[in-house]
Amino acid sequence: MVQQYQSPVRVYKHPFALVMMAYERRFPTCPQIPVFIGCEVMLDEESKDGAVRTTERRCKLNVEAPYILKKIIGVDFVYFIQRNILDRRNNVLEIEAYNESFSSRVTVIEKCRYFIHPENPDWTCFEQTASLDIRNFFGFENSMEKLAMKQYAQNIAKGKEIIEFFINQLKEEGITYVSPWKDSQEKSPEEEKKNMDENNELYSDKELCNVDSKLPSNREMQLSSDYIERYLGKLDMLQESKLVQLRHSIEELRGSSVPGYATLLRFLRAAEFSVEKAREMLTHSLHWRKKHQIDKLLDEYEMPQVTKDYFPGGWHHFDKDGRPLYILRLGQMDVKGLLKSIGEDELLLLALHICEEGLHLMEEATTVWGHPVSQWTLLIDLEGLNMRHLWRPGIKALLRIIEIVEANYPETMGRVLIIRAPRCFPILWTLISTFINENTRKKFIFYCGTDYQEQGSGGLSEYINQEFVPDFLGGSSETYIMDGGVVPKNLYRLDLEGTTGEHEHSLYHSISLSRGQTHHVFIESDDPGAVLTWDFDVMRHNVVFTVLHKSRNSGNGAIAEVSELAVGGDHDIVIAKELKDNFVKVESSVVCHDGESIQGTHIMQDAGTYVLQWQNQEDQTEFLPSISSHKAQLMYFYETLPSAHYRGSMMSLQSAISGRSEASSSLSR
Repeated sequence: MVQQYQSPVRVYKHPFALVMMAYERRFPTCPQIPVFIGCEVMLDEESKDGAVRTTERRCKLNVEAPYILKKIIGVDFVYFIQRNILDRRNNVLEIEAYNESFSSRVTVIEKCRYFIHPENPDWTCFEQTASLDIRNFFGFENSMEKLAMKQYAQNIAKGKEIIEFFINQLKEEGITYVSPWKDSQEKSPEEEKKNMDENNELYSDKELCNVDSKLPSNREMQLSSDYIERYLGKLDMLQESKLVQLRHSIEELRGSSVPGYATLLRFLRAAEFSVEKAREMLTHSLHWRKKHQIDKLLDEYEMPQVTKDYFPGGWHHFDKDGRPLYILRLGQMDVKGLLKSIGEDELLLLALHICEEGLHLMEEATTVWGHPVSQWTLLIDLEGLNMRHLWRPGIKALLRIIEIVEANYPETMGRVLIIRAPRCFPILWTLISTFINENTRKKFIFYCGTDYQEQGSGGLSEYINQEFVPDFLGGSSETYIMDGGVVPKNLYRLDLEGTTGEHEHSLYHSISLSRGQTHHVFIESDDPGAVLTWDFDVMRHNVVFTVLHKSRNSGNGAIAEVSELAVGGDHDIVIAKELKDNFVKVESSVVCHDGESIQGTHIMQDAGTYVLQWQNQEDQTEFLPSISSHKAQLMYFYETLPSAHYRGSMMSLQSAISGRSEASSSLSR
């Protein structure tokens, strides 16, 4: 496989002529580059007017390789041919180097260029490309490839330092300015053309870039080493190269419509700096943005009034690293109410708007703080979280949001602080964690109870300045975030009720219970420690809900093999006797009223049979009972979660010893 390197533009804040004088001091030897032993000049020509100088050198390089590899290849040194063409008229130095040694097995080509900065004539720019193709190298192709790229990267890193070293050396000698080349005498147009023709002949021997080739545009010049350090952060040489390669690759596909370097870098990091994978991810994302008009979202999105009144989330200052901080009080959020009032698509749109705001705030923070800010922090308060948040359509909507955000906003989440996680949170984490990228999961930090209030290391103040800790977490900073709460049912949209009904029918069972009638669901469990969850809506009248259990060592009853049963009259008496004799309550009976939505969970500590029971609650005040007028109706869903899926999560969150843990440990198991 051909390995390629392409540098960003490096800027020397010195005139071109001075940089050229410093460059010449690298020869014939350069102690600052130990691998460079020396060189001999093979060719040194200059045009008649002195405008173009061509120099060819045979360079001797030390082989820095393991001893065994040196013995196999039988050499201690390798030779490269370097050809320089200095065009003083246009202030460009073109350099091409290629390997002479092992040329039948390995091809190494390096091209470099020094040129005047297009926006500042007193500055000099440098850019560099290289390729390595090892076709056959005694069976050590992979080892040689890795070794060569590693050493090449190390030598590149020294390049700018070496030029600066020789410039400082010149200054110590009193040379701070070198006059640029000027034609010695005025020439007629005919003589000028003749000289130009002679100069052009000097370029024909090698396939070098023509001096008239287009200099980088302002956008290309933006990716200088200074720009990277200021706006993108520290990158090593190979990472810089991958960034340049990705930009050129996307530019070939999309012309001038190329995202900014911060976006390119995020996708590269998500793809572990694989240019091919990053290009594929980014291309899909750009198509998605165009299809859904995401670029217009910040300007055109109008938040529904229900969201303004009942969505408990918002931006709140910054964390200690300067990242924008978003707070979501998930425990106070009525997931079902929001979905039934605005719909899944609108909730997704809200999440995307938050992500777009995050990108904008990161750009602002980069300007304000004077250092790169490429991520934001999410603080999730789980106080109030219960099983109603495990409503299946809500989980489905959440997973859809996670999938889309992961694909289109990679590497934007710097840290996720989970505060006041309750006992039921491990179940929710089990359901969603597998859909979260592993690198993102490592950024989750969990706090149980009041551990977040610890000062210094281990507490919330480790990541957020005390002055910005929200007031509802015991801090002094006022937050302008809605309290959430239950969305009134009169705000539910009928069209959404209709569209979600189809989906709910595939998950939920609907039943009617006449006066005195009871419905039972029998669940067999052979997995001690598994979790039984339920979710039901009472759509008419009141019902009494109970959970019962019969262990395996109890006598088998007549209904042990029945999965679901709703009966009345004499049959109900038989069932009631069986339940009374062989079953015990494991969850107290609860009266559930008309219109209520109930969610719950029970850890099935023992194997055996568990029963979910709903009974029509009789109205004791009614004088003349009517069967039809008091028929209870409800819609329910239940499932069991294997203990292996969440056991580690539950233990880590309930542990009083380690109140703070990262998702990369037991929570991810």
